[in-house]
Amino acid sequence: MPLLEMDNVTKMFGGLTAVHNVSFTVEQGAIVAMIGPNGAGKSTIFNLITGIYEPTKGTIEFADHHIEGLPTYQITASGIARTFQNIRLFAFMSALDNVMTGEHARMKAKLWDSLLHTPGQRKEEAQVQARARELLAFVGLEGDAEKYARNLPYGSQRRLEIGRALASEPRLLLLDEPAAGMNPREKEDLMDLIRRIRERGVTVFLIEHDMGLVMNISERVTVLDHGDKIAEGTPAEIRSNQRVIEAYLGKPA
Repeated sequence: MPLLEMDNVTKMFGGLTAVHNVSFTVEQGAIVAMIGPNGAGKSTIFNLITGIYEPTKGTIEFADHHIEGLPTYQITASGIARTFQNIRLFAFMSALDNVMTGEHARMKAKLWDSLLHTPGQRKEEAQVQARARELLAFVGLEGDAEKYARNLPYGSQRRLEIGRALASEPRLLLLDEPAAGMNPREKEDLMDLIRRIRERGVTVFLIEHDMGLVMNISERVTVLDHGDKIAEGTPAEIRSNQRVIEAYLGKPA
């Protein structure tokens, strides 16, 4: 079943067209990837899906509801979460508190409940903390709960950001270059984590430059070049596609 559908989406910044008439579908329960050279428009696509940008034209449907033009908090509440190309953690908060902030979209307590520390608020706070600890364990950081995010190794910060995104209970998780800066062992662990995320019922859509990771983990791949979709298919089909090869390596003289 289609979970996310983009239909003829264009995004212009003044006279610059960052994304041009792009259409694709993300199936529920899949692991899919988007690749392309730097400046191809990949992160713009993620920003369009999550409401940071509004399409110049075209539609974006998530779970049969139009989300183009909605504010980011409504899109998060609808079931979409993301990480960023440049890590955006709360550096001087603990790993546990970082994950707990991700649960804000699902919390029910009101301002007065928090000010008065009502029994309902205290119960919910305990549940949120327990859930955050479970997610830290899931991403392999159970021993780092009380450490400042800024003091964690780079690969651990990447996994912490994924844990925080999962805290909002998404149906669709967008990962923007999750393997950037990781060593080979960390990339292997990341692939295992992504597969386990899918086993929890979360659809995964990633942008990635590491072709080994993309080809090993993705079921379908979409390729952008200068804002246009130039190919879509299985990893095997993409690997042998001449337009994709030219986009990365150039045409023969």
